[in-house]
Amino acid sequence: MVTDQIVRLIFSSFCSQIPIDFILTDFSKPTLTVEPQSPVFTGDSVTLRCELDKITGWEFLWSKDSNTESPEAETITISRVKVSDGGEYRCRARRGGNYTDYSEPVAVTIHEKPKPRVTIKPDRHIFGGETVTLRCDIYGEGVTSWRYNWYKDGSTSVFSERQEHTFSSVTESDAGKYFCYGTETEGSRSSHLSDDLTLSVSDHRAVLSVSPQKWLTEGDPVTLICEVNGSSTGWTFSWFTGTADYRDFFQLLSDSSRGAGGKYTVSSAELNHTGVYVCRAEKGKPAYKTGYSNIQQLWITEIIAVLSCQIIVLSGVSPPVSLIISPSRTQHFTSDSLSLSCEDQSNSDGWTVRRYTDSGRLEDCSSLRQGSQTGSTCTIRSTSTSDTGVYWCQSESGENYHPVNITTLAGVILESPVHPVTEGDNLTLRCLYKYTTVSNLSADFYKDGSLIQNQTTEMIIPTVSKSHEGFYYCKHPDRGESPKSWISVRGESH
Repeated sequence: MVTDQIVRLIFSSFCSQIPIDFILTDFSKPTLTVEPQSPVFTGDSVTLRCELDKITGWEFLWSKDSNTESPEAETITISRVKVSDGGEYRCRARRGGNYTDYSEPVAVTIHEKPKPRVTIKPDRHIFGGETVTLRCDIYGEGVTSWRYNWYKDGSTSVFSERQEHTFSSVTESDAGKYFCYGTETEGSRSSHLSDDLTLSVSDHRAVLSVSPQKWLTEGDPVTLICEVNGSSTGWTFSWFTGTADYRDFFQLLSDSSRGAGGKYTVSSAELNHTGVYVCRAEKGKPAYKTGYSNIQQLWITEIIAVLSCQIIVLSGVSPPVSLIISPSRTQHFTSDSLSLSCEDQSNSDGWTVRRYTDSGRLEDCSSLRQGSQTGSTCTIRSTSTSDTGVYWCQSESGENYHPVNITTLAGVILESPVHPVTEGDNLTLRCLYKYTTVSNLSADFYKDGSLIQNQTTEMIIPTVSKSHEGFYYCKHPDRGESPKSWISVRGESH
């Protein structure tokens, strides 16, 4: 038996008084195992076990890369390995002066833990309705297949397990910070967390403006200009018209030339061009389309023949009725009172204030939640942003006169005249803000996008001429900027 062999050997050595370091032949080599067996990443745990069967009481000696041995337990665990922990390990056992053979060497390979790289196409800033793709790439040595996990805004809930996650039609709720994380498909290794990638989603809006003005005489040129907020490239445009009876439907203009220019020009306006216009834009394949733009209304006045058939173009012909607005400006604060009256030279009976809102609704003043009609006067007790639109006077026979574009908002507004300014008169513009003790702001004033006066509470043009027609707005460095207002200039009356 084994025990008898050991006893005889020990007895023999003592009797001869010759020190003997002997090698046991039956249990001479321990088995060294490592878990996990595959290469591991930095930060992971590695367990090494030196196993010697049947006999107990052994001390275990460990060495790495044939360096000096050190006594350790039968099992050693490196909880957070570094690249420097990699190498060739071996062990053997000792009891008294007796040693086993060395185990077979075992190589431990340590790779840097990979960090995923996240990308986004086409861009981090995207517009609602467009398609956007998030992609997670992980390059880790020795790993052929990864399981991907996507997270949003620090949540611990996985919202996608695809390497590429595509939003086919993004909304503002999809905006946020995204990051990914990978685990080995067939194994225990994992990656770092990726850096955050922020996706911002804006609402695409087509914005329609008119140049030079909305109120024209037959034969005048007019251009509709369609732009997309926050984006200027890759769009094609279409123009639509509707009648006062259309609520939710617009008809594509038969001669609407779609193109990248964003302009629709009528070289010689006719009476039948009077009406409501909108535009929309599209780009990409499959095409992404914006919603309809804000509404612009064109009004064409016919040429009047007088004085022995001599034709005189009266661009300043006075309509039979005027729309009087109080406060007298085209931009108004929300939650304020607004009064609109139809006044003619004889009496005001028989006139109704009507409006066409930016949402495409045709309404009477009496149908408004905060509105009431008394005679030919419409009163809105407390305005809201939904009151933005075109207002005009309508006769009992259905004739429409004197349209005015009204804008209501809570921020900065431009105080400008409702009616065209006569050549030679003074023009005063002010920048107003509701939530200050002094409503006048010291602001910069712009015409057609160019700065014309800076840091003043009001801008005064002492003698107005036709060259002063254009789109005006003001801008405050902290409060923001007002919408644009068209200032129309008519010829000097004689």
